[in-house]
Amino acid sequence: MERNSTVWKNLIDEHPICTGWKQEAEGAIYHLASILFVVGFMGGSGFFGLLYVFSLLGLGFLCTAVWAWVDICAADIFSWHFVLFIICFMQFVHIAYQVRSITFAREFQLMYSSIFQPLGTPVPVFRTIALSSEVVTLEKEHCYAMQGKTSIDRLSLLVSGRIRVTVDGEFLHYIFPFQFLDSPEWDSLRPTEEGTFQVTLTAETDCRYVTWRRKKLYLLFAQYRYISRLFSVLIGSDIADKLYALNDRVYIGGRYHYDIRLPNFYQLAGPKKPRSPLLGHFRNIRQHCDK
Repeated sequence: MERNSTVWKNLIDEHPICTGWKQEAEGAIYHLASILFVVGFMGGSGFFGLLYVFSLLGLGFLCTAVWAWVDICAADIFSWHFVLFIICFMQFVHIAYQVRSITFAREFQLMYSSIFQPLGTPVPVFRTIALSSEVVTLEKEHCYAMQGKTSIDRLSLLVSGRIRVTVDGEFLHYIFPFQFLDSPEWDSLRPTEEGTFQVTLTAETDCRYVTWRRKKLYLLFAQYRYISRLFSVLIGSDIADKLYALNDRVYIGGRYHYDIRLPNFYQLAGPKKPRSPLLGHFRNIRQHCDK
């Protein structure tokens, strides 16, 4: 404790006080360096934020190195700031190489530009999502899922082609590119539950889709909270789109049209009126959305 107080005394009490301040300001290079430091420390996070920070800080250290060499002729100040400039430059090159080296297959490029990029998803995050998936081809008239038989063990996103959705042989709607194939089924189960499809999904054309295995995707959600929230938004939006797309196909009894957004629209059919097989499917989807 006494030693620390002695050091503090030497630094403060016995250090000579500045009696004369320089009247002239430093050169433009010094002030430019200060501006670059201020702007550089305002950078954000992520890969592009780091590129922004290291580029401006590197330029700032380069300016101070030039200022130390030209204006004040201080070798130690020049050496330190030049070394810091080299470090920032190397970091910038390393990060730029990492960003440049991220490439995707055509299906993932289309998926990113159509869905994830408009939401502001960083490329490295999308790379993590893509590495957890696989691209599958589904030939024409082949089934992705069969009603009451296929287990719900994955989540898939259509990239190309068109899928026909039916229940008890009655047409419901189509699934087009960049829509989930099984968002209602995915949302209906907890991670530990199991279930089967209540609809049949058949390829009307040759299709390509990206699929994630259920367990692997839940592990990804547990590791990355941002990805979990991102998929929650995408799946919820997809289910809402499917509900609105089906709205014009709902008729009860004498083919009166009802809005599926009504809380109990499926109860409007009397006991003697035939009920459409669509209603059971809608009831399940609506219960999933109410969760």
